[in-house]
Amino acid sequence: MHRKLLAILFLLSSQINAQTLGGNAVFNFLSQPNTAHLSALGGVNVSSISSDIGMAFHNPALLRDSMNQQLSSSFYTISDAVKQFGLNTAFHLESIKSNIGVGVQYLNYGSLTQTDAAGNIIGSFKPTDYVVQLMFSKSHKEHWWYGLTTKFISSSYGQYKSSGLAFDAGLAYYDEENRLQVSVVAKNMGTQLATYNGSNQKEELPFDLQAGITKRLLHAPFQFSLTAHHLQRFNTFYNDTLFNALEGDDRFNSNSGVQKILSHFVFSTEIFFSDQFQLTAGLNLLRRQSLNAFNMNSGLNGFSFGFAVLLNKIHIRYATGFYQQNLFHQFSLNFNLKGDPL
Repeated sequence: MHRKLLAILFLLSSQINAQTLGGNAVFNFLSQPNTAHLSALGGVNVSSISSDIGMAFHNPALLRDSMNQQLSSSFYTISDAVKQFGLNTAFHLESIKSNIGVGVQYLNYGSLTQTDAAGNIIGSFKPTDYVVQLMFSKSHKEHWWYGLTTKFISSSYGQYKSSGLAFDAGLAYYDEENRLQVSVVAKNMGTQLATYNGSNQKEELPFDLQAGITKRLLHAPFQFSLTAHHLQRFNTFYNDTLFNALEGDDRFNSNSGVQKILSHFVFSTEIFFSDQFQLTAGLNLLRRQSLNAFNMNSGLNGFSFGFAVLLNKIHIRYATGFYQQNLFHQFSLNFNLKGDPL
């Protein structure tokens, strides 16, 4: 079963036209981390060994029996105007030995001034994005898990509105005895249902083929993850030809093969000081290289940090990271709907 699903994942990824460069697909908000745990890990991780149901939002194969009736809520702010809210829960269905989950992610960009083509102010509007998704997971034999996600996507920018339908498919190998997990997931396979301008010319969704490995040390309180994203294409850098020409910046064409390879990777570590407290750090190399824009370098771009306070019936997580001169802040709360220990 797991070999067949893995073959399907790569077959689907090879059949999707996913050659647009970063920023040129529609609904790019789908890549935003929905939980502080994921943000602290560098924003991309599909293999972390964790009891956080929020991690299953980006890889349904991480949805496990132990997450039955767990609820995860998250609040994320980049600026005073841009805010993100997330909510996830799951249920174990003993009759079919499977798990189902429901997740919502909502972004509000505040109130923006609306003008006409001549620049005259004609009012204001409040752009928003959201996705509602249904997740399913099931185990296969002793070590394998597979999962599927169905997403309904909606985006509204004043008079311009769009919607879409997408699917994720994930596969995970988990060796509890050796504390090792390896995962692969194909994300955002789908289509626009309605375009922003009402035409029949649909834009691509931000398809992403990701793979990751996580290892928790047996005799030390450390867990390490290595995640690779956008494996379906070699060059992940965004190419703004007009900006490059104006600024005299030709790094898109001058990036070496090594830089292009490294841009696919996210490194992260978790330190377990006790059963109740842990620290997390991540480095997203694509984010770092992208944010180190022309004449705007920052030594901390791409780094993220976080901590977790894991109490008996509630888990509190916080994450922060650097966007040039700005910091983001994300908080998550996890608890069980029945009040059982997590």
